[in-house]
Amino acid sequence: MECTGRRFRAGPEECLDTGADAVRKEAPIVILPKVRDPRFVTIRRGGTLTDEDHHLLALWAADCAEHVLGLFEAARPEDPRPREAIEAARAWVRGEVRMMQARAAGGHAMGAARDLRGAPRFAAYAAGQAAVVAHVAAHELGAAAYAIKAVRASVPKEESEAAGRRECRWQRDRLPEAIRELVLDDQRLRNDICWSVFDC
Repeated sequence: MECTGRRFRAGPEECLDTGADAVRKEAPIVILPKVRDPRFVTIRRGGTLTDEDHHLLALWAADCAEHVLGLFEAARPEDPRPREAIEAARAWVRGEVRMMQARAAGGHAMGAARDLRGAPRFAAYAAGQAAVVAHVAAHELGAAAYAIKAVRASVPKEESEAAGRRECRWQRDRLPEAIRELVLDDQRLRNDICWSVFDC
């Protein structure tokens, strides 16, 4: 299979556009809506999202990913890519790196997940999704959803749903007021394509 397109959508055999080289095989499911919500498109690109709110979305996504980063680092302590992706998201907000650099760091973090399973894999995906919020703001739910999946996968099956609900509530408690209603509405609208992890 050749990865030539820029879209990256469901399925382990589909392409992931990392902003550098496309990654084949075992790409994460990217939970973007079929039709872009203008609330997650910046004003200069024809949407309604301010730069300030875009930055808040990136910081919140980075917090969600960082909260579960230990699940990856316990499995791969020598691999800095997910941590670097989270740092890139924050550096982008501070104006220290360009969007393409943050986006590439996100792709590298998702590449770190390639040969992993369970909680470490989902934690790396959460970090990757957080970094690509700089490129597409709607990835904020990717970071949050993969973080919840990481927590759910880190506990025995009978504790999974309760652990996921706790993580979801932890995330919501950290939502800045300026974007709170936007994110909660986004969770409601995309919950079905986010494995219903936002039922908390």
